[in-house]
Amino acid sequence: MSDYRAPIKDMRFVMDELAAFNEIAQLPGCEEATPDLADAILDEAARFAGEVLAPLNHVGDRQGCTLGANGVTTPAGWKAAYQQYRDAGWNGITLPAEFGGQGLPDLLGIAVKEMICSANMAFSLGPLLTTGAVEALLTCASDALKTTYLEKMVSGEWTGTMNLTEPQAGSDLALIRSRAEPQADGTYRVFGQKIFITYGDHDMTDNIVHLVLARLPDAPAGVKGISMFLVPKFLVNADGSLGARNDAHCVSIEHKLGIHASPTCVMAFGDTEGAVGYLLGEANRGLEYMFIMMNQARLGVGLQGIALGERAYQQALAYARDRKQGRDALTGEALVSIDKHPDVRRMLMLMKSRVEACRALAYYTSGLLDLAHKHPDAEVRKQKLYLAELMIPIVKGGGTEMGIEVTSLGVQIHGGMGFIEETGAAQHWRDSRITTIYEGTTGIQANDLLFRKLMRDQGATVKVVFGEIQSTARALGASGQPELQAIGHKLGNALKAWTIATEWLAGNVKHSLGSVLTAAVPYLHLAVIASGGWMMGRAALAAAGHLARGDGDLVFYRNKIATARFYADQLLPQATAYAETVMNGDAATAGIGDDLFA
Repeated sequence: MSDYRAPIKDMRFVMDELAAFNEIAQLPGCEEATPDLADAILDEAARFAGEVLAPLNHVGDRQGCTLGANGVTTPAGWKAAYQQYRDAGWNGITLPAEFGGQGLPDLLGIAVKEMICSANMAFSLGPLLTTGAVEALLTCASDALKTTYLEKMVSGEWTGTMNLTEPQAGSDLALIRSRAEPQADGTYRVFGQKIFITYGDHDMTDNIVHLVLARLPDAPAGVKGISMFLVPKFLVNADGSLGARNDAHCVSIEHKLGIHASPTCVMAFGDTEGAVGYLLGEANRGLEYMFIMMNQARLGVGLQGIALGERAYQQALAYARDRKQGRDALTGEALVSIDKHPDVRRMLMLMKSRVEACRALAYYTSGLLDLAHKHPDAEVRKQKLYLAELMIPIVKGGGTEMGIEVTSLGVQIHGGMGFIEETGAAQHWRDSRITTIYEGTTGIQANDLLFRKLMRDQGATVKVVFGEIQSTARALGASGQPELQAIGHKLGNALKAWTIATEWLAGNVKHSLGSVLTAAVPYLHLAVIASGGWMMGRAALAAAGHLARGDGDLVFYRNKIATARFYADQLLPQATAYAETVMNGDAATAGIGDDLFA
């Protein structure tokens, strides 16, 4: 079982060269994000992640959480680690200074979040939900609720959750039955059961703030009749102290394939007199508000796949360098470390290149959100927001699918030892397996990409991306360097495939909806492969510039180009196959009834 060492150099390269950190640091409110401060934050986050959180990862996996008479107990070391996390101010790094946060750019925060998740995914889930809840409250809570709750949530003194799913509903929130009854004092009494609630109960903080979707008595049917309520574990007195226990309880915790140290709770609201809740925003707009939290969570979950892929790659590389077996096929040397074998090198490069491509996409998207929120020009803010929203399902769907495949490759490189729990390789795969399911499955991300993002502006936003990719491919081709030209050629082919597939979908959505829905996930994979190649092409151009100037770590930059070339040769050709799959639609199953599955 290897240590975790944050890839700070790669993170800074992506931030500076691909995600415009220097431009973002000049935005109003971001001026304190100097290069020196960024370096100090990343260094300290790497220390905390590596020395405090990473050693607890295996402990949490083995011990898990327990539910007793007093609620959920987290594994040994969890409370102390969370206290350190909170005291150091990590929870509020990107949150508003008005409520005690540091107000730093999301682009800097995402690197810190990656480190924490790589070190200990189960631990990272609590802060992820808390910061998402804070974003929702900032958008729709009353001033009184903000005053009562936000400062303690920003600091991490209290955590937050989101409560959507119910046993009969799954992802179809139109079916939720939880209800909220108005009271004379302006509060509500909430009744219902929610499932799969991450950190719905725990022993790390004194209070937990639940954001709960429920229906008012006069609510219209379906998703248009959903409201959102703030339901605290403990009521809060007028002076800010904790009052009576609310009627909101964890009644069981799930026993899961992975993330054992993250309590996944069944929550019961209103088993007796009803849980006291407070309406957030306007009635019947709860789903709209929850999606504010959901979009943050989806970007965060995509990052989880990247973080686990990085951790699995580091462990597989360390094992491959240490494990000696077989003869070097090229030199004939006997009993060499397995990283000398071509197929193991191929797997290691698949891990490395796919993680780097998805990291670049996630950081680029985070930078877009900074620009969307803080750029002084309203039209620029709108354009960047549309781009970010287009990229979020690509990051979520692509990062999580990649994480599963890369952590599985990590097991494969370990051979039989990868199947043995003591090595820790299997934990990364087990932990990653949930990521393609929660916060919207890969199929939901694909439909979101197609129907909410591509078609809302008749493809105008994706055409902006196509133009950027074309510019990158041309710059690579005009470089005069064979390595870069080869990358540019493959990137151009991938762009052609993505463009053709997009045109096919747009032309068939009205008269062949079944074909389009069948093609949605292959189209998402195509978008991930091609946009990842775009990021790798940009990375190669930036690295070539440093090499031409002779500045910085020249070995690092040569490796950047080599990794981009591997991605172009081994992954970008898949774009053409995905495009063909998209355009085949449901031809293979058209006209076949349920007898096919008898």
